[in-house]
Amino acid sequence: MTWSSYCAYLVFVVLVVIAPGPDTVVTLKNALAGGQRGGMMTAFGIAVANLIQGTAVALGLGALIVGSQPLFLTLRWVGAAYLAYLGIQALRSARRGEYVALDAEGARTGSLRRWREGFLSNITNPKVLALYLSVLPQFLHPGVTTTWDALLLAYTVSVLGGLWLLCLILLIHRIRPAFHRRKVRRSLDVVTGTALIGFGAALGLEG
Repeated sequence: MTWSSYCAYLVFVVLVVIAPGPDTVVTLKNALAGGQRGGMMTAFGIAVANLIQGTAVALGLGALIVGSQPLFLTLRWVGAAYLAYLGIQALRSARRGEYVALDAEGARTGSLRRWREGFLSNITNPKVLALYLSVLPQFLHPGVTTTWDALLLAYTVSVLGGLWLLCLILLIHRIRPAFHRRKVRRSLDVVTGTALIGFGAALGLEG
């Protein structure tokens, strides 16, 4: 793989990772509810899931998953249901509006829950696999590039995606005091909850 092709790939990946999606919304939700640590654990879970999906595609397993209609459909519906579940949770928080109690409850649940939400929201999203499968072949050439090249491209997505989420978390941390107002928190929960349900519905109804 040449540096010019890799740089072209980097430009494409940057455009992909900064586009708002389920990963971004889940991270923002948890950064608001669980603070900087909650957001970072969520981003870490997403990065791990991205590494797993990227490795599967680079080693040829991703095509088998996408090619298996029952498995792909099951994964798609599980992912849609999980995003909807997270969205409903956010809407319930907005309805209750008791953020002092909710923040205390979130602190007690620890970081594992935040990590799990990030991991599951990504690993159950087959559109991530489909993205890898549609993009990586354009930058890989049989007989020239190797499996290591494929892994490099896949891991680049995870690293850049993680860095982007980290920037968002740091931004939220700096302006988080502005979100302490109950009305603002409720509005943000409504927005994130609605967005997650929308992403879940789009994933479930796709195709």
